[in-house]
Amino acid sequence: MKRKKVKFHVRRGDLVKVVAGDHKGAEGKILEIQTKKSRALIEGVRMIKKHTRRSSENPEGGVVEREGGIHVSNLKLVQRATVETK
Repeated sequence: MKRKKVKFHVRRGDLVKVVAGDHKGAEGKILEIQTKKSRALIEGVRMIKKHTRRSSENPEGGVVEREGGIHVSNLKLVQRATVETK
């Protein structure tokens, strides 16, 4: 079965504003877009605490703060990311 290509009005690197939900009014740059879930990770918005197990990368383990996803329908484009040419 062939998957349909998903297209959103925002892309990684864009400056966006949250227009609905608990984080309404917050602005930030898009770090990542999760196409299967239709969500975006925005820098400094919807910070969640994730409990991590001890590992070689993180020998202490503990609680790590990271961005949580926000549905793309709740985002408004403020400024398009500039395309760098070589």
